[in-house]
Amino acid sequence: MVTAGFLEYARYAMALRGQVPAAHHELLIARLQDVADGACDRLMVQMPPGSAKSTYGSVLFPAYFMAQKRRRQVIATAHTASLANYFGQRVRQAMGETGEWLGVGLAKEAKAASRFHLEGGAEYFATGVRGPITGRRADLIIIDDPVKSWAEAESQTARDALFDWYRGELSARLKPGGRVVLIMTRWHEDDLAGRMMAMDGGWSCLRLPALAEADDPLGRTAGEVLWPQWQGREEIERRRLEVGERAFAALYQQAPRPPEAALFRTERVRILPEAGEVRQVIRAWDLAASLPAPGRSPDYTVGLKLGETTEKLLVVLDVVRFQGSPAQVEVKIQETARLDGTNVTIALPQDPGQAGAAQIAMLTRSLAGYRLVTSPERNAKVVRAMPAATQVDAGNLALLAGPWNDALLAEMKAFPHGYKDDQIDALSRAVNTLATVGSTPARRLNVNLFSR
Repeated sequence: MVTAGFLEYARYAMALRGQVPAAHHELLIARLQDVADGACDRLMVQMPPGSAKSTYGSVLFPAYFMAQKRRRQVIATAHTASLANYFGQRVRQAMGETGEWLGVGLAKEAKAASRFHLEGGAEYFATGVRGPITGRRADLIIIDDPVKSWAEAESQTARDALFDWYRGELSARLKPGGRVVLIMTRWHEDDLAGRMMAMDGGWSCLRLPALAEADDPLGRTAGEVLWPQWQGREEIERRRLEVGERAFAALYQQAPRPPEAALFRTERVRILPEAGEVRQVIRAWDLAASLPAPGRSPDYTVGLKLGETTEKLLVVLDVVRFQGSPAQVEVKIQETARLDGTNVTIALPQDPGQAGAAQIAMLTRSLAGYRLVTSPERNAKVVRAMPAATQVDAGNLALLAGPWNDALLAEMKAFPHGYKDDQIDALSRAVNTLATVGSTPARRLNVNLFSR
């Protein structure tokens, strides 16, 4: 079994082809090493076409992973069986060329390119998206390029089918402690990567655009190309003209945009290490009351906590987000209120009709002692979100650093065309309630990092 690191192996394997890993490859290798070591169990890799992400993630990494420990099982998928088989052929080839260095070889009876095993019992199985995987188990699942075309990316039916297959079939094959690596070029704001980020499922994301942006993971200056030895700035700009801005933003910058401009300009949202002095705080709720089931992903109940600083800056302090039954929703609202304290105003929506009035009456009784504001949702979602979008556009809304940041920003980027909008509904209610109740402070609060 191999004891060396993945970087050493990758350098050795690429040297056989007269190549060396570039800077972005070494960063990818380091993230994949975290997966191999168990420090990361969900890794998302977003890079432009031609960046060799599959060479390292779908060819060399599974070979290294299987050589680390006996009897490891790998399931590798791609948008079609032919592409998955191609990756399998390359993994098999890599094992043949580097098996001695890895300390393990192909089993003598292993014949198929896409379904083989190693000496010691490690197994590799490749299949296309929605291909047969019943009876298979995996210590590692690799999903590489699950979307094959713009037409498929633009199809709501196709996006739903891919997401349901991942959740209902593919992820069910994962062993306890298993890991998933999703490698893709972005196509659509609601593609598989977009949905995973919006779900806040503990994914670590390595996003490397073709042209560097602010806070680049590689330390590039803004506009610097990803792999200058392969593709220069002039060629990238030429591709930009050929494919158009929307396709370029998705495929090359890994920042897909909806067909119409998104309402929220998230590039203006700052992430703050601490909120400072906050004088008015609202916890606004968007309510849902159903549990997830196979083939169904109901809405989330969201409680978004918004504060106004003494400088009139609006800061999202915390987001509670979950799927639960009516009883679980009520309990969570009560628990959150106790944690927030009586200085925080609770804003709840009231559904029309007798059922909505009864729900509010019940919650009002259970929240005795807290300041409660209720109102119906009278306008369309986009109309209700406009005040919040205006604050974002003015650079007047920030987020307190927290694990919920990515999911909220992903939903903001996609709105009003995204898969979910529960957090936006809660944000809209918080901003609108703050304007309604005014900014007269009760008792001033000092809000620290991770206020709950």
